[in-house]
Amino acid sequence: MTRRPTVAINGLGTAVPSTVVTNDDLSKSLDTSDEWIRERTGIRERRVARGESLVSLCATAARQAMQAAGVTPLDLDSIILGTVSPDRRMPGTSCDLQAVLGAHNAAAFDISAACPGFIYALTIAEGLIASGQSRTSLVLGAEKLSTIVDWQDRSTAVLFGDGAGAAVVQRAGSDGRGVLSTYIKSDGRLAPLLWIPGGGSEDPVSEKVLRERSQYMKMAGREVFKAAVLAMAEATDEALRRACVTAEQIDLFVPHQANVRIIEATAKHAGIPMDKVMVNLDRYGNTSAASIPLALDQAIREGRVRPGALLLFVAFGAGFTWGSAVVRW
Repeated sequence: MTRRPTVAINGLGTAVPSTVVTNDDLSKSLDTSDEWIRERTGIRERRVARGESLVSLCATAARQAMQAAGVTPLDLDSIILGTVSPDRRMPGTSCDLQAVLGAHNAAAFDISAACPGFIYALTIAEGLIASGQSRTSLVLGAEKLSTIVDWQDRSTAVLFGDGAGAAVVQRAGSDGRGVLSTYIKSDGRLAPLLWIPGGGSEDPVSEKVLRERSQYMKMAGREVFKAAVLAMAEATDEALRRACVTAEQIDLFVPHQANVRIIEATAKHAGIPMDKVMVNLDRYGNTSAASIPLALDQAIREGRVRPGALLLFVAFGAGFTWGSAVVRW
């Protein structure tokens, strides 16, 4: 028997920067080509914030989500932002967002869970609402990865983009709509495979850090790929098990948009045909915590998500962290 939901997503909003950077643009400064990037990743272009802050992207997405849910900033009592690229180290960008929105009744905090950040934030909101600590949560996944990517490093510069997604989460009603399951997990032993080694409190910004360019993201691509395929397969199985549903019942699979080969491998493991998988990696690249809400929003606008549809979210990222959720829309 399908599990009854505790919370529901009652409004969704997204924002992306206006600047588009194509693979051909990157080939002018890197030893790469449009064909090389597309064959290995499925990416054609990505959005890059130039003059746009992370909080401005979050505010645009949040206002759309609140309008869709019919709530005001003063209705929010928690703001949870998943990001690894905040506007500054202190305070959290969520606090800046609270001030910009005028959400004076909300507790606001950031979480650093990388690509599954939106799922982690959704899981936290579910717990806050179930415990009575919150009634209306604003959940966001947002990134300005262009600021932490080394644009001289072909292995990472071609992959990432900027964007924001927001959802208003409230207690579920009696219609069966809502979050049927969430699952989050991590393995810190593998952190050096995808990390920013310098620039933090252990190795603060210095001439050495700048010389080594260790303030930028570093990734061991092949090892990350292998770990991602295994972790996303496990997260898929666990979300379905916890929701008491089968892969055959899923109407649309909305995975983290990291690499088209990882998406295809995860869908194959679950037995979900690619015509039931939402892919917009070609337009936005890997936007980390923003990727699932961006893909979900596009799927809704394209008419691929009907009321009552059963959705599966799965993501994997630095940490390593991974997570999944099953949602009745």
